[in-house]
Amino acid sequence: MLEARALTCVREERTLFSELSLTVAPGDLVQVAGPNGVGKTSLLRLLAGLSRPYAGEVRWSGENIEQCRDSYHQQLFYLGHQAGIKHELTAFENLAFFRRMHHAGSKANLWQVLARVGLAGLEDQPAGQLSAGQKRRVALARLWLGGPALWILDEPFTAIDKHGVKVLERLLLEHTDAGGMVLITTHQDLNLCADRARTLHLTPGAEETP
Repeated sequence: MLEARALTCVREERTLFSELSLTVAPGDLVQVAGPNGVGKTSLLRLLAGLSRPYAGEVRWSGENIEQCRDSYHQQLFYLGHQAGIKHELTAFENLAFFRRMHHAGSKANLWQVLARVGLAGLEDQPAGQLSAGQKRRVALARLWLGGPALWILDEPFTAIDKHGVKVLERLLLEHTDAGGMVLITTHQDLNLCADRARTLHLTPGAEETP
């Protein structure tokens, strides 16, 4: 279980949010909503352990993530605004690299995974030559490799077409149905996930709503 306890985030002497608490348990899908500049990305980075809060703490299975960083990151898949792929490697090589590094034991067929995210025929294309949306798809393909229980996804639907959005939404539901956890920001309306998602409306006085 992931817990945020009384988080306060300050950026450039401006308080984005304060005293924010949140619990994400197995099976939960939580959408972080709010206007641009309110701190959605900052919150996800705090929860992923990529930055530190001004006050408060983030806990994983009851332990501060600063004290269990390695084991926490083994259970975490984080996707930020950058795709985080190697441009000199092909789409297939990137996915094979991710599996070796982060998805030990995965038996997924990499060719089938790339086809699932709409990259059939582009498997051997250097990632640096792909469009922004295609690079995003290479990064998202990691979700089909399995492994981490907690997914923290910052605008995963960016540059993805309607079919790709539906495919990804189904995967999010499958992951939570299997006991996984998902935290997501998106400017798009959730369709398949709408009746399953819990929403955290992020404002300077952020509070969680069903």
